[in-house]
Amino acid sequence: MEKKPYYISTAIAYASKKPHIGNTYEIVFTDAVARYKRMQGYDVFFLTGTDEHGLKIEELAEKEGISPKEHVDRVSDEIKNICKLMNISNDKFIRTTDDYHEKSVQKIFKKLYDQGDIYKGSYEGMYCTPCESFWTASQLVDGKCPDCGRPVQPANEEAYFLRLSKYQKWLEDYIEEHPDFIVPESRKKEMLNNFIKPGLQDLCVSRTTFKWSIPVTFDPEHVIYVWIDALSNYITALGYDPDGSDKMFGKYWPCDCHVIGKDIMRFHSIYWPIILHALGLPLPKQLFGHNWILFGEDKMSKSRGNVIYSDDVVKDFGVDGARYYLLSEMPYNSDGSITYESLIEKYNADLANTLGNLVNRTVAMNKKYFGGVIQAPTVHEDVDDELSAKAVELPKTVEKLLADYKMADTMDAVMNLARRANKYIDETAPWVLAKDEANSARLGTVLYDLLEAIRFIGVMLTPFMPETAEKILDEVGADKRDLASLEAFGGLEAGKSVGEPVPLFARIDADKFIEEAKARMAAQIAEAKAEDEAPEIPELAPEITIDDFAKVDIRVAKVTACEKVKKSKKLLCLQLDDGMGGRQVVSGIAQYYAPEDLIGKKIQLIANLKPAKLCGVESSGMICAADTPDGVKVIFADDSIPCGSKVR
Repeated sequence: MEKKPYYISTAIAYASKKPHIGNTYEIVFTDAVARYKRMQGYDVFFLTGTDEHGLKIEELAEKEGISPKEHVDRVSDEIKNICKLMNISNDKFIRTTDDYHEKSVQKIFKKLYDQGDIYKGSYEGMYCTPCESFWTASQLVDGKCPDCGRPVQPANEEAYFLRLSKYQKWLEDYIEEHPDFIVPESRKKEMLNNFIKPGLQDLCVSRTTFKWSIPVTFDPEHVIYVWIDALSNYITALGYDPDGSDKMFGKYWPCDCHVIGKDIMRFHSIYWPIILHALGLPLPKQLFGHNWILFGEDKMSKSRGNVIYSDDVVKDFGVDGARYYLLSEMPYNSDGSITYESLIEKYNADLANTLGNLVNRTVAMNKKYFGGVIQAPTVHEDVDDELSAKAVELPKTVEKLLADYKMADTMDAVMNLARRANKYIDETAPWVLAKDEANSARLGTVLYDLLEAIRFIGVMLTPFMPETAEKILDEVGADKRDLASLEAFGGLEAGKSVGEPVPLFARIDADKFIEEAKARMAAQIAEAKAEDEAPEIPELAPEITIDDFAKVDIRVAKVTACEKVKKSKKLLCLQLDDGMGGRQVVSGIAQYYAPEDLIGKKIQLIANLKPAKLCGVESSGMICAADTPDGVKVIFADDSIPCGSKVR
């Protein structure tokens, strides 16, 4: 019987610099889904790759004194190495500098132009180089890019545009009529309410101010912009060609799922569907927009030095230790968090104590009491039923959870069986049974049930922690390792022998590790500062009038008390003497100041800011601070200035 095709992809990584562990989450997540689908019997095609064109890469290469191609070759190799390091099972790695991709993109652009979906015009607005996005003045936030918060530059140039506005009603209707097209539900609502329904503007799809991209064949002064170039990778990798596509394209398209970060959902749920529809192609079946993995509560940033790289995590915790953390730490619809403390805690608790200890002591007991030979389960007791029922239920639970991409819940479900098996050991006390020869058959049954439960765990861990799963199945002497073997409890063959009880995960000394990790992080911060000897000064915000400034009421206030907000690592709650009866202000400076550092100091307060609640704590105002290369610095006032004095 021919296998049913299943096509899944990641967003292609931008080849500007080495990705950090947060960037690696997406490809590990997608790999886990792809491996699971293969276990289910699908003919899986799993695509990942690199996006290698654009002004940012051109500028980086110039700064390094090398060609853009040399730059992207190096970074693309780094990304491939990370895929290999993380045991990623992708079927293809596409680069947007691949010859076949560039030729197909040129044909796609020409086809859209010939049928009137692309037209020539001019653009005047503000341009964000890191995001490769144009913005109007009204779209800017505090004069900066609304996506990344970085400075923008004025741009005025001739360009080609894609007629997004032509397809607005069609796209809105399509999303409404296909409720599972964009998941989670919150992403769909965000795209519809914040971007589509307010009105789509035609999209700039060519540039003339840089050359590192794919030339427009009929107008060589223009290069094809990222949207058509990068997004088309999902079909060019399958051999799509407007003049006649490969059989592979017909087999796998439409894609079953594009796995993408929440920050690029707009491009995939608006630009990409319209491009496909204009080409007369079916849309992908589903877009899954995942959240970010933060460092603590902040986005990872090389300039801050708060970056953790995949190879460092693998060196410290092993490949499957890293995979497990990434897959188990990201909630379904909120950001995950990574710190060295949480890495160690989860590794020791789940992998070393719960899983590793279960496997090791079960196999060791079977070796000790029965010479390693798996006994037939002949003496059943009621206590066995809950363990076997939980094991048989696990594959169904995982199937249901993964259908909704609830990866962290999936990992917890697998680990819950390990927890239940450890409890079963305490309930049955094999070491007590072993003291009386009359209990030998019962002891053999208990150990069989434990080994069989571990077999279930090993099979179900295969997509997520493939190397560990194989070791587990080897240790318990399992021949049956497929999903079909988990339909009933009892697939482990009696009379066979278990393997050697080798510890899977060694506990990590938390104190020693944290000390070394802090030293490594300090070195990264020093390196980041050295690379940024002349820190970029943010550009001025748009001009305001004296009347605008008069609307901001800045007062001098004294900090009378200060404490950390219980539900946040980032926030401090300050009690202020503002000369007007006092007030409470919450500020996100906990990582820069201890409460005692602020008590008694005078600060500058924006006193007429509308009150808000942060982590459930009322805040009436905002204290003034500055962003510096060394972090956030509060702007203190001279101690001689009376509280309540107005700053002007």
